[in-house]
Amino acid sequence: MKRKIFLLIGIVSFSILNAQNTVDALRYSSENIQGTARFNSLSGAFGALGGDLSALDINPAGSSVFLENTMALTFSVFNKSNSNSYFNSTVKNEYSDFDIANLGAVFVFDNSDESSNWKKFSLGINFNTHNNYDNEVFVSGNSPRSVGNFFLDQAQGIPLDLLELRSGESISDLYAFLGETEGTIAQNAFLGYQAYIFDPVENDPSNTAYTSNFGSGVYSQDYALLTRGYVGKYSFNISTQYKDDYYFGINFNAHTIDYRQSTFLFEGNNNSNSFIKTIDFENNLSVLGNGFSMQAGAIAKVNENIRVGLTYDTPTWFTISEETTQFIETSFEDDDNSFTTTLSPNIINVFNDYKLSSPGKISASAAYIFGKKGLLSLDYSYKDYSSIKFKPTSDVHFQTLNNVINNTLKGASTVKLGGEYRIQWVSLRGGLQFSESPYQDKNILGDRKGYSLGLGFNFGNYNLDFAFVRTEQKSEEQLFNSGLSTPYSSNVNENIFIFTLGIEL
Repeated sequence: MKRKIFLLIGIVSFSILNAQNTVDALRYSSENIQGTARFNSLSGAFGALGGDLSALDINPAGSSVFLENTMALTFSVFNKSNSNSYFNSTVKNEYSDFDIANLGAVFVFDNSDESSNWKKFSLGINFNTHNNYDNEVFVSGNSPRSVGNFFLDQAQGIPLDLLELRSGESISDLYAFLGETEGTIAQNAFLGYQAYIFDPVENDPSNTAYTSNFGSGVYSQDYALLTRGYVGKYSFNISTQYKDDYYFGINFNAHTIDYRQSTFLFEGNNNSNSFIKTIDFENNLSVLGNGFSMQAGAIAKVNENIRVGLTYDTPTWFTISEETTQFIETSFEDDDNSFTTTLSPNIINVFNDYKLSSPGKISASAAYIFGKKGLLSLDYSYKDYSSIKFKPTSDVHFQTLNNVINNTLKGASTVKLGGEYRIQWVSLRGGLQFSESPYQDKNILGDRKGYSLGLGFNFGNYNLDFAFVRTEQKSEEQLFNSGLSTPYSSNVNENIFIFTLGIEL
């Protein structure tokens, strides 16, 4: 087989095959809005209320509820506590970080024509953090399956000729060539073969079957998953008030994705039938993306005490680019001699851009206002996660993945309840939230539950608000999608402390 090396730009190769999965689809389609402190104090139950910058993210009609030009800046400090169990071994760890959760302003324009039914209109510019991905997860345990099974599974069916170096060819050359012509699976197989994790059944260039060098027994595994990044939503808002009882609004939204992930797995064993003694495998992923969506909403005053709201969110249409790098090191023993092999291709795999359509959402809300004393608010929303689509749909890989999504995900509901009680210039707040799992099998990802508390101080032209939010969610995560697919169970508790400074201009 004649091999042609394609043009490289520095150390960059362009791969023809991406490795997206259902986890990626949900990562960019789910939302955990941080927003202002008042918004979070009520667990985000603001669809029928308005008058808050983050409420615009729930119902764009809410900006015309403002009486004055207003701007706000919100900071958050969050702490994630992870408890991860893997083969009867549990590791607990915590991670904390600081973030800007919200920044925005609303400008209110009253209609000078007092005889008109259109009382005013408002313009808003707003940023909300929709998801913060900063986290650190550690897993440790003794497994009956080696990570070598991952490489062995990847190699089956690939000709030996593609995995062996030619005269004058370097590790980087062949790794780049495989990324350019064969894709990620072939690159994984190449790393496993060159690291002596498996051997061919027959020493023939056309051989496509392989056997392991890691034997059987117990394997001590330490795994780390480090993630950084966020999904942010920038909104341009227009809304209006009709008569005294109706508000209408629309948002034009720009979404941005900045996500980085590194996984590290170290495996060791003392099995007498294992030629390989340690495997150290590292994968790095960098994701950048942008998207667009729209929202339309309305709020109505049923009477002096009751408000109702309705919102429709279109799907978000993302364009996403990904880059990956890999590293592997193995040690092995042969006739009482020890050897180490290190493979660092120094190649950045730059994948073809792809598109992702996240599901739309319908939201309904109601609130009861107790005069100037306080309020109760309830929000309900529904998303059909099985409608997520990777594109282009003509891509065979994406066709298969979209079928998997359709068969494993489902529609999910979210319910939020919030309340506020005012004592002169001080407000006491609290809320509850429940988000149903998007998976048909809730063992993969459980329901998300949480509560919130808050305190607000109104000093006339400016206000200070504080909030505390706690959520909990259980899941089962796989170290790798094949070969070493035994999941670890994870219980994540997230605590967020939020502070907002709001100013009437």
